[in-house]
Amino acid sequence: MTESTLFKEYYNVGLAERMAARITAVYPAFDAAAFVAQITPQLDGQEMKARTLIFTHALHDHLPSGFPAAWAVLRAALDAEPTDVVLDGGWHYWPMAQLIELYGLEDFEAAVQAMHEITRRHTAEFAIRPFLIRYPDRTLAVLHQWTQDENHHVRRLVSEGTRPRLPWGMRLHQFIADPTPTLALLEKLKDDPSEYVRRSVANHLNDITKDNPQLVLETLARWQKNVIPERQWITRHALRSLVKAGDPAALRLLGFGQAQVRVPPITLSPLVVTFGNSLEITFTLQSESDDRQELVVDYVIHFVKANGRTAPKVFKLRNVSLDGRQALPIRKQHPFKPITTRRYYPGVHRVDIQVNGQTLAGAEFELVIA
Repeated sequence: MTESTLFKEYYNVGLAERMAARITAVYPAFDAAAFVAQITPQLDGQEMKARTLIFTHALHDHLPSGFPAAWAVLRAALDAEPTDVVLDGGWHYWPMAQLIELYGLEDFEAAVQAMHEITRRHTAEFAIRPFLIRYPDRTLAVLHQWTQDENHHVRRLVSEGTRPRLPWGMRLHQFIADPTPTLALLEKLKDDPSEYVRRSVANHLNDITKDNPQLVLETLARWQKNVIPERQWITRHALRSLVKAGDPAALRLLGFGQAQVRVPPITLSPLVVTFGNSLEITFTLQSESDDRQELVVDYVIHFVKANGRTAPKVFKLRNVSLDGRQALPIRKQHPFKPITTRRYYPGVHRVDIQVNGQTLAGAEFELVIA
């Protein structure tokens, strides 16, 4: 069973029945039977996002009309839940957050209160995004207040909910074009005591590097003053995409200068790889300096695409401390097996060895797909 199948299976008839029972306990007029009957026949064959929407629409159809009245019922149901138990793994909160996203946009104050309550228990990182588009100034003002919230889930929402390229979330094109409003929020969160929050800050910055790398580099360079280990971790994690791309400024900021090494001809085995098997990459790093060097070693595979051209993909290999004049042998197995994120095509591929962003050696092999 795949991870996505496990996720979608949370949204089943049993969850509908339990949600109905909790709502009925605080709002006896709720038609629990009709709620469950509406959901049940729609679930078969649906993936997770479609299933959550089925629950969301059913909540909307059976709660009082108008978002403030509907939220008042859900708020009472939340208050009735035990505070020390995460019911149903927290999955029943997702349709509630979607209710805010889809039906709360005309009721800003009630929606903001709802997002705060949901986030304390789960997350509203997707729900807040249309509010950032419709009410950017009002929503950002609320988020600045939330940077000081006592709950670390709420503080994380400030960063995660404003990520310009949040996976699964709608793109925030205004912050892709100009991320300075969200950088002002991250400034207040960079030394947050929660690793959960700091990780979101790093992921947010990594998002920004896709469109505004120089702004991130300038921000992180400024953060290096009186730097603490936690902030240094943010810097490394935030620059991971630029480091994989061999960006010289990112590497310098992390302390990696120009590599003084050479790589004798690399060995690929076999030279003809049948799909389903692995390619072995063998090479040696030979220092050409008398001093110790800190090196980021990656390998790049130029994959054949559907049109016959190739496109590079960087794979992290290791960080190396190489002593003066040291020769370090390295071996890596790269599997060619079915994955959901890439489609393979037969043909001549190339492997390059990249050290501190510099391509130092390469060789070709052929991929055969039966």
